[in-house]
Amino acid sequence: MKKILIMVLTLGLMTGANVMASSHREAPSILKRPQVDGTDFYMFRSYEQSRQDYVTIIADYNPLQDPYGGPNYFPLDTNAAYDIHINNDKNPREDLTFRFRFKQELKGISIPVGDQDPVSVAIPLVNAGSFGAEGEDALNVIRSYTVELIKGSSLNEDSKGKKLKDTKTGAKEFRMPFDNIGNKSIPDYDAYAQQFIYDVEIPGCSEAPGRLFVGQRKEPFAVNLGETFDLVNITNPLGAVDAERSSTEDKNITSLILEVPTKCLVKNENNPVIAGWTTAKLPKVSLLRKFPSYNDSDKQEGDLVQVSRLANPLVNEVAIGLPDKDLFNASQPKDDAQFLKYVTNPTLPELLEILFFDAGVRAPNLFPRNDLVQVFLTGVPGLNEDGSVGEMMRLNTSIAPVAKDQQNNLGVIGGDLAGYPNGRRPGDDTVDISLRAVMGVLLPADVAPSKDLPFTDGALQNADQFDDVFPYLRTPIAGSPNDTP
Repeated sequence: MKKILIMVLTLGLMTGANVMASSHREAPSILKRPQVDGTDFYMFRSYEQSRQDYVTIIADYNPLQDPYGGPNYFPLDTNAAYDIHINNDKNPREDLTFRFRFKQELKGISIPVGDQDPVSVAIPLVNAGSFGAEGEDALNVIRSYTVELIKGSSLNEDSKGKKLKDTKTGAKEFRMPFDNIGNKSIPDYDAYAQQFIYDVEIPGCSEAPGRLFVGQRKEPFAVNLGETFDLVNITNPLGAVDAERSSTEDKNITSLILEVPTKCLVKNENNPVIAGWTTAKLPKVSLLRKFPSYNDSDKQEGDLVQVSRLANPLVNEVAIGLPDKDLFNASQPKDDAQFLKYVTNPTLPELLEILFFDAGVRAPNLFPRNDLVQVFLTGVPGLNEDGSVGEMMRLNTSIAPVAKDQQNNLGVIGGDLAGYPNGRRPGDDTVDISLRAVMGVLLPADVAPSKDLPFTDGALQNADQFDDVFPYLRTPIAGSPNDTP
């Protein structure tokens, strides 16, 4: 067991150094397209009571949402394909893809303006009054989506699948809640959002219905973002794990959350490990319209081109060098050998040594890091190795989930094999786990003299910050806290 725990710790290094923040604005090109910027990916055995035979998958997009971000708030791109990929055999290619497509409809609410001869004029806002679980008559913009399950390759334009459908109504199009404008517009957002949780029939999955929720949530990832990217300007990186404020504690995110019976994801009982990642794709050509209208400001056409990719946190943001960041976002796990140098010769340990040399911090001195290459490409032997080669998040579904109040936020290195890097739960503190990994905790002390230092960014992340029932992520922060002007 001790050997496995030590080996598992290195998965933080399979990203080269996934240490600072989730993948928010991690590549030059994605800065232009925040709607398709994947920020976090979670995949774990559901720990809600009586749901242990399911896997919950979460893909977060559209980063750093200020709750007061009106008047249009944070729709997803209606031209994009948002994919969750699952590999369940011995190659780094998708076997199952859940493709999310979004639609936004303008109801066109108008009000009469004028005393004697009033004129009907369209309102400038997304709502004309309060709304919620009792009805949305005052909501001016309706958001909806479909989810299509594609089996086999999803890379071709002609890749087709079958749509998930609501088990109650048979509908194949799902509504999503509007973003949390504020407590006057949506007095009880939690009750309002609950009505958009669906039991869904998954094509080819006769085991049981899945569950589905797509909508705004409170940003789940805790990190001391500003100080970290200011050359790790943290007061004490060896101090208390809760000494700093999370830079994202006042932000929201848009989450695609899907719960699937485990038996519908694995190849068979003899192959319990699955691997997952999320991507976003856009049509190749975009032409601005000279006379735009709502939801029709440009014309997009051509084959889909991948612009965002994410599995384990921080691969692109911290590990991949600037020249290759856009290339990584456009690449597939099967082609990851081209990025090998970022794992065999990671730069972050050297930077940490330079920054904290006077405090006695020393980078591991072992090159190439072939031990990390194995973890980076294949999964951890004895834990979640699956025979495939490529950067994907791997989850051994034969390992039982751990109840919320018993989870260790350091995951496997804390003795909790159901946590990161065996998949990833919302409460796993991947920053602290990975900081300790990047400095070589698995290596002998003679080549990793700082291996046992308790590195931390000081921003605490644990299971108490999340719910113990689907969809796990909590109600987004309201744009205004009060119900009075």
